[in-house]
Amino acid sequence: MKSDVEELMPRLLPVETCDTGEDFNLNEPPRNPQEYLRQVQLEASLCPDVVVAKIDPKKLRKKQSVNVSLTGCQAAPQGFSPSLKWQRQQVSNFSEIRQSISKHREHWRGHALDDNVLMPKQDAEEQWKKFCLGENVYLNSPPIDPGAEDRGLDYVKVGFPPFLSIVSRLNQATISAVLEYLINWFEEREFVPQLGRWLYALLACLEKPLLPEAHSLIRQLARRSSEVRANLESQEDERLSPLNLMICLVARYFDQNDLADKED
Repeated sequence: MKSDVEELMPRLLPVETCDTGEDFNLNEPPRNPQEYLRQVQLEASLCPDVVVAKIDPKKLRKKQSVNVSLTGCQAAPQGFSPSLKWQRQQVSNFSEIRQSISKHREHWRGHALDDNVLMPKQDAEEQWKKFCLGENVYLNSPPIDPGAEDRGLDYVKVGFPPFLSIVSRLNQATISAVLEYLINWFEEREFVPQLGRWLYALLACLEKPLLPEAHSLIRQLARRSSEVRANLESQEDERLSPLNLMICLVARYFDQNDLADKED
């Protein structure tokens, strides 16, 4: 009687049915083609019909699925979107900066960091937010004393700028991770200068072609930037230009053309 497997997968070679009573040593190489095929039959007969994988949930990463939203950016209020000429100029400037970073990466990576620069580990999300944004922004503390500049900046309070000696040390995995941390922070809070500087620097270090995770992240950044821009009340708002810049770079440089601003 044919097995269920044989009914689903008809034989392609005329091989006699293997007698499980035959003395085959599966650890020894077959002596001829017929013996090889019989050994294959025997191995198949020893396999269970159903196999269940033993998976340790603790070893699974939190976000294995990448959901790429196809929704576009919110339209800018009248007079708030940049001209096409401005967008092209920003893309050109950005491209030159990327080339310069790539060319001089090894040089800047060799520069010693100051003693107060303690870079967090890749998976230390909260520490990265404090490092980039500063404790004042992270903890929503009152603005820094204007006279503090005369006494020297406290980068722990105001955030470390994305110096080339810092960003040149980041590999692509860390760049993507920090991008995710900052963009997720931005999803629930307002735009601040420290955030803009770091987002620009990380995008400048992000290699193409983009991985799916990075593709999703930068689209999230453009959409959030458009949401904040849509709620601005004045064209003189200092946040307008950097928000337009984020949308421009994602859409025009990273080829997310469906998110691009059109001229008014």
